[in-house]
Amino acid sequence: MKTPRWIKRLGSSFIIGGQAVTAAAKGHFNGSDLTDQLMEAGPASFLIVLITGVSAGTVFNIQVAAELSRQGLGSEVGGLLAIGLAREIAPLLTATLLTGKVATAYAAQLGTMKVTEQIDAITMLKTDPVEYLVVPRLIAMLVMAPLQCLLFFSVALWSGQVSSTAFYSIPPNIFWNSVKSWIAISDLPFMLIKAIVFGLQIAVIACGWGLTTKGGAKEVGTSTTGAVVMTLLTVSLMDVVLTKVLFG
Repeated sequence: MKTPRWIKRLGSSFIIGGQAVTAAAKGHFNGSDLTDQLMEAGPASFLIVLITGVSAGTVFNIQVAAELSRQGLGSEVGGLLAIGLAREIAPLLTATLLTGKVATAYAAQLGTMKVTEQIDAITMLKTDPVEYLVVPRLIAMLVMAPLQCLLFFSVALWSGQVSSTAFYSIPPNIFWNSVKSWIAISDLPFMLIKAIVFGLQIAVIACGWGLTTKGGAKEVGTSTTGAVVMTLLTVSLMDVVLTKVLFG
């Protein structure tokens, strides 16, 4: 029975990821490309994270605050929002946004380089394509994913407070006191751990799918789509595991 191609590509991605992590630990990477990749994963993606964070915090309150207020529990809205954001919404939605914005770029860039034989040219120059191309992208995601997650959390919590005050007349001090009483000290570090793991998955799978692209321009699009689908699937599965381990 022939092994499905996606399984082979996933295995290749893990191998490439292992090589990239080893090279990064040794300090072997293309420093000139790192700045560009940090910009791609960071400032270039801030706006979409900002807008989605505002929307998420507001929508959560519209759904939850109204019900809690009817039951006389409006003072607990802030804590419930903070717990939901820190433990699940912020890291998972941030990873989804970065998959759509950054993973597509990584897979398309490397896939195009692969089918136009630029990867072969880099290899012929006795340069490791993993160190030259993958490691800067990996480092960028490991740095920027938790920062983006923290931005999402902060903005969503702020928008939740504004909307709860504007729509349901919950005083700001009541909202923030609820946040302080509900959220545990470990929640924010665990949220960032989730974000780092998701960032690692995004970089490894997107780069792996890009470097294993075969064929012409049409295959680049197929690889990009495949990278996004596989990243979202693996992130969702890993989210279950991490939630059980960290918060179970």
